[in-house]
Amino acid sequence: MRRVTLALFIGLAALGSVSAANAGAVTDCPMRDAPFSESLPLIDIMLSPAARDVTEKQLGISFDKMPALFIGTKAPTFAAILTLHEAIGMLRLKPDAIDRADAALRALPVTAADKVARCVRYDNDRPHFTLPKGKPRLLLFEKINGFRDGPSVDAAHAAFLAMAKRKGWAIVTTDKGGAFTPATLGKFDVVIWNNISGDVLTLSQRNAFQSWIEQGGAFVGVHGTAGDPVYFWDWFVDRLIGARFVGHPLSPQFQNARVVVEDAAHPAARTLPREWVMNDEWYSFKTNPRKAGARVIATLDETTYNPKGWPGQELHMGDHPIAWTNCVGKGRMFYSAIGHRPESYSNPNYVTMLESAITWTSTDKQACPAAK
Repeated sequence: MRRVTLALFIGLAALGSVSAANAGAVTDCPMRDAPFSESLPLIDIMLSPAARDVTEKQLGISFDKMPALFIGTKAPTFAAILTLHEAIGMLRLKPDAIDRADAALRALPVTAADKVARCVRYDNDRPHFTLPKGKPRLLLFEKINGFRDGPSVDAAHAAFLAMAKRKGWAIVTTDKGGAFTPATLGKFDVVIWNNISGDVLTLSQRNAFQSWIEQGGAFVGVHGTAGDPVYFWDWFVDRLIGARFVGHPLSPQFQNARVVVEDAAHPAARTLPREWVMNDEWYSFKTNPRKAGARVIATLDETTYNPKGWPGQELHMGDHPIAWTNCVGKGRMFYSAIGHRPESYSNPNYVTMLESAITWTSTDKQACPAAK
């Protein structure tokens, strides 16, 4: 993984500094003490020889015959965003196999070695930022434990830095979860999650982030930040994002579709055209963010593409939000599901949407005056 990097722009001048301190081994990772079961992240089964062995015996399979992408034990890996349930579904095994494996797993003790192994993919490294005053201050967060699509992450990274240069924002980049402390978060106006996949924050880091948001912080997330098959932090996916990913088309994966601006009055959309067509990987969600109180900025016209996923998987939503905002306590959030293809981050309409959303989240601190 990249070291903490700094890209701080004020107009055309680069200012600011960053240093990092290693705070030692992580002991408060979310799954550390969880019993072995079919609902544990698959990586934590792969990390335990005993758990892997009983699972293979109960299922009558060899994990070695699965694609390496799905059984990796070092982050980033798909195994961090799958449970045994999803993996078995991919292998077309019968549901009763899950029950047998689950019972065998629950009979295993969680050893001290298991707890240490489960926490390795988290960190307590604490970067220290020196930021100028008088400019919107942005933290671009890029720690990924699940699926990392390098081209999309890198294209978004470059796009956000270019926006900062144009707009005169102060922006720093880190892939360290240790940045999520009350003191560090308090330095920033908005935190941007760049295609974050997998559970990446310890319990104390989660608490710091949630408190910061609810007390008036701001969040911007793009594409893969809400694209995992399973999540292990309900507040993040159900309250902050407000929708759970269900899938994306596969035949083909990337398609032209019409994006329709629904709320042209919102600051994130005022300078956008009423609609445009672009080519991307189009997410569908199990739940509609409107039910979480979201204000939808743009929707997807499902008549303009083919929303079919895995064989037999239905991805039609009907009402299909693709970008939205919400108040989370006194905090502000913006999420856009657009952004798998690197080319998306050079699409002028999408760049305008992201710039406007960051401007809104970082400056309109009266938008959400009271907790909801």
